[in-house]
Amino acid sequence: MGTSTGEGFAFLRLLIDAVRGKEQHFTTGSIDRAIFLLAIPMILEMAMESLFAIVDVLYISRLHDNDALATVTLTESLLTLVYSLGIGLSMGATAMVARRVGEQQIAAARQASVQALYLGVGISVLISIFGVWFARDLLRLMGAGENVVTHHAGYTVWMLGGNATILLLFLINGIFRGAGEAALAMRTLILSNGLNILLDPIFIFGWGPIPACGVEGAAIATTLGRGLGVAYQLYHLFRGSGIIRFSRVEFPVQWDIMKNLVRVSAGGTGQFLIGSASWIFLVRIISTFGSVALAGYSIGIRIIIFAILPAWGLANAAATLVGQNLGAGEPERAEKSVWRTCFFNLLFMVVVTLVFYLFARPLVALFSADPIVIHHGVQCLQVICLGYIFYAYGMVVNQGFNGAGDTRTPTILSLFGFWVFQIPIAYLLSKPLAMGTMGVYLAIVLTESAMAIVAVLLFRKGTWKRAKI
Repeated sequence: MGTSTGEGFAFLRLLIDAVRGKEQHFTTGSIDRAIFLLAIPMILEMAMESLFAIVDVLYISRLHDNDALATVTLTESLLTLVYSLGIGLSMGATAMVARRVGEQQIAAARQASVQALYLGVGISVLISIFGVWFARDLLRLMGAGENVVTHHAGYTVWMLGGNATILLLFLINGIFRGAGEAALAMRTLILSNGLNILLDPIFIFGWGPIPACGVEGAAIATTLGRGLGVAYQLYHLFRGSGIIRFSRVEFPVQWDIMKNLVRVSAGGTGQFLIGSASWIFLVRIISTFGSVALAGYSIGIRIIIFAILPAWGLANAAATLVGQNLGAGEPERAEKSVWRTCFFNLLFMVVVTLVFYLFARPLVALFSADPIVIHHGVQCLQVICLGYIFYAYGMVVNQGFNGAGDTRTPTILSLFGFWVFQIPIAYLLSKPLAMGTMGVYLAIVLTESAMAIVAVLLFRKGTWKRAKI
């Protein structure tokens, strides 16, 4: 009894330390403890990120407008390009900051962080101008009907115009994670999500002097919530007490650092751009089966993301551990960290697979009462979750490559996997073989599973240990 109580208190203390973010260096001591301290806030951070999409769809579904849900799905497909840039830049920042922290070069870590911010702001301004100007044309290009474009394009304008809040949220949290300050990244997402949950019903349905804005209100609320989250991040970068705290010394543009950051980030950005662009093609295929199929997919994919993002939290922990340990000259510890993280992720994904397969219908029914929409959502959930066991290893191993600065290997793997195999297979199964949306989902499972196996085989070769950043 005393032993179990003592172990319970020890676990509780460890959990509190993880949430508070007391430890920032992970190059010595227990690997499992390091994974736990990093992964808990990162899992919570990713869970918070996934809530943005879930909360929006939950409220928007109350409008009982399939065109509104279709608008969200099409816009999110376009935003995956923004997510790709944000995640790619954050991966580059995480890798460089983690490596410098492992080398005990804190000033260099701060300089890399400032240059990453310059890149992020510049890219977001260009996307805002293009997105606001061509929002309606982009929706038409994605297969939206004129009713969607005429009545709901405001959602797309707001989301693309406010893309800086998405990009900077990812980027700055990547900086925090590289510095081992995962708890700070987690608190940022908790703040943003709390605001989004409060603001969504106000702007969607109206409250007091604020008129009901419908689906456009969801975009306004999300942009405001994320924007205040970015303000919180900037406060800690300029006034906080963590490892990464800016001073005037870091402000000048450092072209050599920026060039190196672009090189490292390019691979990470390329991976997600390749994957995101392929998802746009998949959504384009699904849109040919009508707004109801697209609405079902919209619900299913958001439930999937809700589970996948916490798993990405574990994968992100592996990236930080690899970066810091390589910087400290501990490549074998870096590799062991990846395999242990893979094991923990596998346990998590097995549970998610069982829940999704057995309870797909009641989960989807939370978002829609339309039986056809529910059918498509259930199909999406039950088929795609069959590959989760492979995804568990694939996502961690890929982040291991990225944390080492070897973004080239997973980029090439993504290019061949998504464009040479996934898109052609999805089209073949759904159209010529007349399997409909089922064919698209099967193509996703087959491709992602095969890519995970290849990634593991490549990681075992160990060439990533010699990556220079």
